[in-house]
Amino acid sequence: MKLTVLGYLGGYPDAGHATSTYLIESGDYHLLMDLGSGGLLSLEQQFDPLKLDAVLLTHYHHDHIADVGVLQYYYQLRKGDKKVSPLPIYGHTKDPLNFASLTFGPYTTAKGYTADSTLHLGPLTLTFLETQHPVPAFAVRIVEDVTGKTLVNTSDTRCFPALAPFSKDADLLMADTNFLADQPQPRWHLTAPEAGKLAKDAQVKRLLLTHLPQQLDLVTLKQQAQTAAGGIPIQLAEDDLTISI
Repeated sequence: MKLTVLGYLGGYPDAGHATSTYLIESGDYHLLMDLGSGGLLSLEQQFDPLKLDAVLLTHYHHDHIADVGVLQYYYQLRKGDKKVSPLPIYGHTKDPLNFASLTFGPYTTAKGYTADSTLHLGPLTLTFLETQHPVPAFAVRIVEDVTGKTLVNTSDTRCFPALAPFSKDADLLMADTNFLADQPQPRWHLTAPEAGKLAKDAQVKRLLLTHLPQQLDLVTLKQQAQTAAGGIPIQLAEDDLTISI
């Protein structure tokens, strides 16, 4: 299984960098996880969007779904053979209006999930945990069936106890790390020390800090996470970063 970071910022794109967008590959299966602002352009530079197998959305905040509409237009207007038609877009069903918008004519179709769902998408098995965020949002645990390798994406969330058991023993933990330690409450994203402590408590093998802030010192962010994580290897998300899991 391989992860490619196509967008890693939280909130809004900045200086040519997209918001949350990630490509997951297992063999010839390609799953796009979230599709934020600028994400479709980033995807085009790495992979033919018409060859996607599915799209998974963790929640419906704009920095995670901004380019879904233009992906739908892409599937309507772009000439070329599509690997899958209509393209399935998986989203949670707790927001009926946004969920319904995932179906667009014969081009894309909405597929629902809940906290209790287990999805079998090609060579991958997905399970979910509802997080604590101002809107319904879901962490996702993705297991590659053949190897047992595991990726966990916290999605957007504040720190709460269920995150650690959900992330337990992951080969890669992607943590929403939008704040430094001094961020006052209320906060709806993890601080750097919280991300590091989550990695340590869950005993993950690697930690990727993502959903990063535009105007904070990322060196300090990583240092704070590393202090809390101990010896667990940590990386900052960046454009076109590829991680083999």
